[in-house]
Amino acid sequence: MVDYIIVGLGLAGIAFCEELEKNNKTFFVFDNNTNASSLVAAGLYNPVILKRFTLAWNATEQLEVAKPFYKRLEQKLQMILDYKIPVLRRFTSYEEQNLWFEASDRRELATYLSLKLLPNTNPSISAPFGYGEVFETGRVDTSVLLDAYRNHLENQNKIKQETFDYSLLEIGYTLQYKHVSAKNIVFTEGFGMHKNPFFDYLPLDGTKGEMLIIHSPQLQLKEILNASIFIIPMEDDLYWVGATYDWRDKEYSVTEEAKEDLLGKLEKLISCPFEIVNHLAGIRPTVRDRKPLVGRHPVNENMFIFNGLGTRGVSIAPQTASQLYDFIENKIPLSKDINIKRYVKLFTP
Repeated sequence: MVDYIIVGLGLAGIAFCEELEKNNKTFFVFDNNTNASSLVAAGLYNPVILKRFTLAWNATEQLEVAKPFYKRLEQKLQMILDYKIPVLRRFTSYEEQNLWFEASDRRELATYLSLKLLPNTNPSISAPFGYGEVFETGRVDTSVLLDAYRNHLENQNKIKQETFDYSLLEIGYTLQYKHVSAKNIVFTEGFGMHKNPFFDYLPLDGTKGEMLIIHSPQLQLKEILNASIFIIPMEDDLYWVGATYDWRDKEYSVTEEAKEDLLGKLEKLISCPFEIVNHLAGIRPTVRDRKPLVGRHPVNENMFIFNGLGTRGVSIAPQTASQLYDFIENKIPLSKDINIKRYVKLFTP
């Protein structure tokens, strides 16, 4: 008997596992190790929505929890995961510069937006109007994290890599799934929630994103560049370039259309040679109101969901995992903006 069964091991699953370990709760994970949006995500954390120069939802509170969370993971897994890199927002006009400085005067943004206009000094980048710098930003290597954390759980015999068969879950005062008995079950499946008969009533839309990994020794970019796309430096002169947003296509395969779209934007932005190393696709677990889906099943008292982290999973996951744990174990109510009760009218018993 364990305290929890966890289904899915993306960012949400890892964050909740960490919350359980911290509180000495026992758990077992089932994960099929495929199609997790975390595997192809940029891993960017950034408190500002750079299209509109506004503070992201609960950004300050989320970062206060996320930063020590990833520090602890680095210590536990004995590896570097969190690369603290500034974000440079490329301006396209004097009007954008003025909007930036107006935004930086607002109290909630003053901590994050530099008051200094940075000129472009990189001959390989076209940025005649310069940049604004965003503070408190960086990149978590989510692909490395997922592999390392899965190995961590395998070493403790806490994970089984297989597709979860919902029809085999026996629901009662305790839960039984194959050889595992548990007090509670938490589904952290990302877009895979659409196959989950217990929570498929929830409005998880899913947004496909495609991205490129390029190799460019001449680019010499040390910061994260935000323009019509993101260019994020990795190691060995590699760069993450993306991403597209497609609300219609729900397939995990890459497309020539998205590749051409990304290349068109990239070639307008940089002038140096580059080589495409990889072309990736994933489906972000996005929700209509852009808030996570967290809470208890309307009928089954010991069944929970933790999903819908969207494009900001690195920032959102740690704080939300803590809220869900406190809700289950300490009876502390969930915030209304994340509680799935807001969609209870969609549920049909």
